[in-house]
Amino acid sequence: MTSRQAGHFFFEPRDYDHVNQATHEHKEDIKLGYNLRRKVVLMSLWAVAPVALYFSPTFFGILTPGSGIEGYLHNLGLVWLAIGLGGLVFRTIHLFFLKDVMTGLVWMLKIITDPFHDMMLYWKSPLALMRGELIDPMTHAHGR
Repeated sequence: MTSRQAGHFFFEPRDYDHVNQATHEHKEDIKLGYNLRRKVVLMSLWAVAPVALYFSPTFFGILTPGSGIEGYLHNLGLVWLAIGLGGLVFRTIHLFFLKDVMTGLVWMLKIITDPFHDMMLYWKSPLALMRGELIDPMTHAHGR
């Protein structure tokens, strides 16, 4: 979740999307899932979780305190998993009411399959970064 969302925060240009002929505002308005504002909330919860777990090793009575750094990291992983699953379930049910059940279920399936799709799309990205290509020129979308 963090690496994918960091990509959205830091590498997606916020100005006019020439390839798709869309402004940032338009793209934010049409997103079904998590637009930038919702992502900030979700990522803030993710970022605060380690501090909350440090000060409440049982995470407010939900977990058994872990022993040592391994126990802390295990519990942190559980908290992060719960945040991710909670965000998925919350937005899916929210879409049931905003749109319809089918839209919510399709969005949920899209989110669940995104990591596999991303691997297919971006496995060459580290090589492009080493060549100095910070942003995909999208030449395939221009018909070149």
